[in-house]
Amino acid sequence: MVAQKTRVFTALVVFTNVVGNLLLSMGMRQLGSLLGQPPIAYIQALFHPLVAAGVALLIVWLISQMTLLSWADLSYVVPVTSIGYVLSALAGRVFLHELVTWKRWGGIGLIILGFILVSRTKPRASRAKPRVLACP
Repeated sequence: MVAQKTRVFTALVVFTNVVGNLLLSMGMRQLGSLLGQPPIAYIQALFHPLVAAGVALLIVWLISQMTLLSWADLSYVVPVTSIGYVLSALAGRVFLHELVTWKRWGGIGLIILGFILVSRTKPRASRAKPRVLACP
């Protein structure tokens, strides 16, 4: 059960991160540079449909990431969800027609290798409960 929910939430974290960032990038490219614009321009940008959809997915990403981290080790979650970097590079290449240099592909290959190694381990290395600090 834990392994299945870990896979589901890992997929959700990766999907929402990749698609959220892709939509955010597409929307911001349509809007153009906001550099030097008054702060209200950033607030107005949030209402662009692609930007809004991207932000909404990134909120889901954050909640999913928090949930996943509540039962799986940080040393498992971060490397295993790093496959999102690979998919983001592919999405940038395919949908945004970005140039991905051979050096970037080399780095992406290393990420894939790390993903393969870490994904073959258990999500929680120890069963010890983490110490929770009380908030004031």
